[in-house]
Amino acid sequence: MDIAFKCPLCEQDFRVEAALAGTEFRCPTCRKLSLVPEAETEAETEAAAAAPNVLPPGALPPPPPPPLPPASAASAPQRPAASDAQDAQLARRLTEAYERVTAEVAKLIVGQEEVIEQLLIAIFARSHCLLEGVPGLAKTYMVKTLADALQLTFRRVQFTPDLMPADITGTDVIQEDPATGRRNLTFLKGPLFAQMILADEINRSPPKTQAALLEAMQEHSVTVGGRTYKLEQPFFVLATQNPVEQEGTYPLPEAQKDRFMFHVRVDYPTRDQEREIIKRTTSAYAADVDPVVTGEEVIAIQKTVRKVPVPDHVTDFVLDLVRRARPADAEAPAFTKELIAWGPGPRACQQLVMGGKVRAVLRGRFHVTIEDIEALALPVLRHRIVPTFNAEAEGIKVDAIIARVLKETPRQGKSQS
Repeated sequence: MDIAFKCPLCEQDFRVEAALAGTEFRCPTCRKLSLVPEAETEAETEAAAAAPNVLPPGALPPPPPPPLPPASAASAPQRPAASDAQDAQLARRLTEAYERVTAEVAKLIVGQEEVIEQLLIAIFARSHCLLEGVPGLAKTYMVKTLADALQLTFRRVQFTPDLMPADITGTDVIQEDPATGRRNLTFLKGPLFAQMILADEINRSPPKTQAALLEAMQEHSVTVGGRTYKLEQPFFVLATQNPVEQEGTYPLPEAQKDRFMFHVRVDYPTRDQEREIIKRTTSAYAADVDPVVTGEEVIAIQKTVRKVPVPDHVTDFVLDLVRRARPADAEAPAFTKELIAWGPGPRACQQLVMGGKVRAVLRGRFHVTIEDIEALALPVLRHRIVPTFNAEAEGIKVDAIIARVLKETPRQGKSQS
């Protein structure tokens, strides 16, 4: 026997099997989560219809029905659910904060909207960025402006061949107590003890120093003299590389590149944007960036975006996309085996989904769409794919390979933004 019931929010009629009584049910229209009511037997239905509505004198009303049993662990949803009102309110609040931050940054930075969006997505996803661009494109200025708008402490580290790990992590120094005259070892914090770090030209320092920075990125802590020190939260690292000058550098290994969520490329401004840059930088124009959110609010956003649900068809699209970029995978097409020597690992799937969650919320939605994944495919995958020698000899860029994989990946249940 089937159970007929209505959604408590949109009042749409549904009919399910009696075996599903007491389990959780999500309305496909309004996405309200509710419990399927218990089925009534025929005897109970007839008795209820024949029973008088007026109780006899002295009679007590019947006891209330027992509460519905909780859903079993097997039927519980895999992701946390929130009410529609809470979802809408949260998405609206985060969208407004994002719009205010970008408006403040636009006071000083001309253009680069996509780059700024990707930097904010990485910050709210509790990850890091690898930024590639020629000198003079305001990379440092952009990050400093973001730090001011988010009220985060900012430090810039210029990586050079003689930079040592202690120069960025800190070191123990001997200091004398003026009161007692005794000398003690005191830990002197390095520039990593800030909330937003710009590692300028990271590939110019030796691997030992790079490893110290990457440990801080992964563990959010540094180890000096056998002691571990926690870094201040939120913690965000933006490392830059110059794509032109490669002499005398120490290229990041692929395993270290994988620690970065995005590989963002900064292009030259358009003619109109460059005209505006000239006006602002050669006149008396001076704008101040007003703080929009605090570090505590950034941490709250980082926790909140993880609650955004991801439909199954979006997860399948992410898996199909990443697995098709692995030449050794059975699902990989023929051109992947010809053009890709090494494909992305599972962290690429994680970063695509996490970035899609943040991007959805920044656009006022509390659900991820395929369009969110498509928009982030290039910055997530371009540093996780190694082209073959034949691809490099033919001048085929990694971005072109990703675009082809993206184009040929099937899409099921594609939703609109």
